[in-house]
Amino acid sequence: MSNQPSSILTQQAVELLKQLIAIPSFSKEEDQTADLLELFLQERGVTTHRHLNNVWAKNQHFDPAKPSLLLNSHHDTVKPNKAYTLDPFEPAVKDGKLFGLGSNDAGGSLVSLIAVFLHYYNRRDLKYNIVLAVTAEEEISGKNGIELLVPELPPIIAGIVGEPTQMQMAVAERGLLVLDGHATGKAGHAAREEGENALYKALTDITWFRDYRFDKVSSLLGPVKMTVTVIETENKAHNVVPPICHFVVDVRVNECYTFEEILQIIRSYIQSDVQPRSLRMRSTAIALDHPLVQAGMQLGRTYYGSPTTSDKALMSFTTLKMGPGDSARSHTADEFIYLAEIEEGIDLYIKLLDQLL
Repeated sequence: MSNQPSSILTQQAVELLKQLIAIPSFSKEEDQTADLLELFLQERGVTTHRHLNNVWAKNQHFDPAKPSLLLNSHHDTVKPNKAYTLDPFEPAVKDGKLFGLGSNDAGGSLVSLIAVFLHYYNRRDLKYNIVLAVTAEEEISGKNGIELLVPELPPIIAGIVGEPTQMQMAVAERGLLVLDGHATGKAGHAAREEGENALYKALTDITWFRDYRFDKVSSLLGPVKMTVTVIETENKAHNVVPPICHFVVDVRVNECYTFEEILQIIRSYIQSDVQPRSLRMRSTAIALDHPLVQAGMQLGRTYYGSPTTSDKALMSFTTLKMGPGDSARSHTADEFIYLAEIEEGIDLYIKLLDQLL
């Protein structure tokens, strides 16, 4: 595969993707696709490393004195939804489309980046090392995916995260902050107007979440967005004033704020106690003058801020999210990717990296 014509690279990448589609690889159940990917690389002379269901490798002439670039995508999938009319595990090509679960998210990116890694694998004249990481649990932001693997990798200066972006450049990505709110009152009998209604307290705070606007608005990601998605009380009796009311807030954070700043502002305005479920999925951004972005611009690629989160949020180094396929097809019934998108993806990745390497 190394240094072969793009048509051969595409053909082998598509065949690998077909094999991946045929193997169920739900998050936390990716062992069989990890086996396949490890074998695929080993058959092509690559020394592989594995940590749980994460597989990674270095270019053949890896030089510790050189900086390293990471090529990363994931091989886990969500479960197929009930609207599927095709077998999600039967790869089928029709009208230039490859159908199958995970074909678009993120199989196309995954096999394209593997092809690109193999294209450069034997080169001795690279300015950067190239590290490939095919990882697990992305769809659930699991702790046994890229977050577990990064400490095992050589130091990384920057990376490309393969997700379906139509090969445009996602230079910023929203962070996800999920908050559990608890309003506290005092139980009492509804008929006698006893107690202190925690539900009413919660509603006051929920109204604030609905109406508040953060000052800093990102040119790429827009404003911070807060949405209350769950509300419940512990008691189910109609005649008891609820002493506790729990609600959940989905907060999508732009790159202008840290999670700590968001929490400080929220807590200064509301009565309820709010606790974050996690501080892991932070917003990220790559500078427009970064060499990866500049290389993309030279190829006529546009840039934008992505409303969705990915494993990019779990990497401490600078990354660019970019890959073949369309995010709008992710998690949809009868998921597909155009074969031409994979061919274009491989070609554009190589043209982009050639400017750096």
